[in-house]
Amino acid sequence: MFGQIPLSLVLINVGGLLALIGFFAYAIDDPTFNLIGFFYGIPLFLGGLALKSAELEPVPFIKVTQPNLVKLREAQATPTLNQIRKDVTRYRYGQEAHLDVALEKLGLAPSDDDRPVLTGLEESEIGGAYALTLGFYSPFMTLDVWQEKHEKITKFFGPGIKVTIEPDDEEEEIKVTLIVDRAQERVTSPV
Repeated sequence: MFGQIPLSLVLINVGGLLALIGFFAYAIDDPTFNLIGFFYGIPLFLGGLALKSAELEPVPFIKVTQPNLVKLREAQATPTLNQIRKDVTRYRYGQEAHLDVALEKLGLAPSDDDRPVLTGLEESEIGGAYALTLGFYSPFMTLDVWQEKHEKITKFFGPGIKVTIEPDDEEEEIKVTLIVDRAQERVTSPV
């Protein structure tokens, strides 16, 4: 829940309110509230502004996740898939882009200008397995480059994950779908 509320906005509002109280207290000659406003309000307000300048907004879902998919996610999603979903759907601070470190390690971000940008995600069911689709705006990285990295992407987000990479030519997007490998799940099952 807290990742859905921008911390910068909270600090700006609380700091601004305390600073206003401090200015008002200064005007009516109340030293206690004056100090609270100046020593807490102004730093909180400035900290909020600093965070706002380094804020990375959450990535939206392409489609609303249906309740049956939530149950499937809870039953099948790997810790890696859950971590990706949670990380990209909350406010982040001090990062250039969502999954920037992962893209660099995979060799898909030669520079900040050429880095694919995560534009949306979608949860679905493919062959009875939970799947998380990541949509990247990728005008500088061609489908061939993504296909060359297929095995590396599979190992990076695995184990227990199959990866499909598809183009969306109309929007210069690449859709990377991470699918829970049900065959692997049956092999590692204790029963």
